[in-house]
Amino acid sequence: MINFKIITIFPEAFSSYFNISIIKRALSKKLIKIQIFNLRKWTNDRHQTVDDRPYGGGAGMVFMIEPIFKALKALTKNKNKKRR
Repeated sequence: MINFKIITIFPEAFSSYFNISIIKRALSKKLIKIQIFNLRKWTNDRHQTVDDRPYGGGAGMVFMIEPIFKALKALTKNKNKKRR
């Protein structure tokens, strides 16, 4: 079984995609496992802020590194324990 872990700020948006076509069949046959994680879970403020100011003065938003680092650390913690 292939395990996919998806970190997103819009976890609700993925459920409709996983209930159609090839992905739905793979899930029902237990060929793949998909886990969705909300990046906001690893924030420190009450507003669950994940975006930062853009660098270089350009338009757009940039993710803060702290929530991403915490999420990756938490999600790979158990994986590293199993390896020898």
